[in-house]
Amino acid sequence: MTSAILQTGRPRWSPSDWPIAAAMIPFPATLPDGRSVQEAGPVAWAASLSEVADAGFVAVDPTDSWLRVADLEAPMRAEFMAICRGLGLAVPAISTARRSVIDPDHGDANLAYCHRVIDTAAELGAGWVSIGLFGPLTRAQQDATWFWTQPGPRNPADPETYRLALDRVRELAGHAGRSGIQLSLEMYEDTYLGTGEGAARFMTDLDHPAARLNIDIGNLVRLHRPVEPWARMIARCAPFAGYWHVKNYYRMEDSATGRAMSHPAPLLGGTINWRAAINMALDLGFDSPFLVEHYGGDGLWICARNRDYIRDILTERRRRDDKDL
Repeated sequence: MTSAILQTGRPRWSPSDWPIAAAMIPFPATLPDGRSVQEAGPVAWAASLSEVADAGFVAVDPTDSWLRVADLEAPMRAEFMAICRGLGLAVPAISTARRSVIDPDHGDANLAYCHRVIDTAAELGAGWVSIGLFGPLTRAQQDATWFWTQPGPRNPADPETYRLALDRVRELAGHAGRSGIQLSLEMYEDTYLGTGEGAARFMTDLDHPAARLNIDIGNLVRLHRPVEPWARMIARCAPFAGYWHVKNYYRMEDSATGRAMSHPAPLLGGTINWRAAINMALDLGFDSPFLVEHYGGDGLWICARNRDYIRDILTERRRRDDKDL
């Protein structure tokens, strides 16, 4: 997949065909009969993907919390792609979740897995891969109504682990670049990418042409503790923007007690002004697909409304740019 920016600086993609993928997080990884989606096979995959297509999506990110496409045997990967093609679904990107390459117990295995994801993305014709430095959910997070209300694993503060993170991500970025893939690093609390300042520092220290930043600030705005204002995070991170997970939250704060609470919201509601955030990134040449996410409720159809909202933003932007020519 080629870059979306022409030499003139105008986007190659029009507002109507800019890739906006559905995340598969509304679909559980375990079926009602106890089977995992991974082992259930094509019939189960087709059932969920058909719902995505029925919601009007023409692009999907398999999202490995639902299905680890990189761990399928070659015939099953081909079957997966045949289902997508039959439903009119492109796969512009593959996202990983909780596969930190510096995990104290599984870092080596996660590194090998991320390399397989990059190879799989190249095989399937996807142009982007998203990874993160966040770990598996704790038992308390699994038991909570919303997992982000409980503390999770933290990246160590020691310089050696930070350098290890840079080395391993640089290794993956090199593999991605050689394979025609852009690597995107997801912002997430209590990781080296857990604040606007920290994410900008990590990307500056990394300094690799095949690596960009997944500015998923919804992961931070939802926290039940003080967080950096969303506009400041966007201003710091937009210069590094790549494949982008977008979602929004209602965030309520009591200034007298410092107590904060949050709840998932559609993109056009909530605390983050996504019109302003996306336009800031476009001003800096943003040229990657979007992934729309939502937790709770009818997540898939809220994602569909979020997709339409982004297309409205892109259409308005194109109209304004045309007037300025």
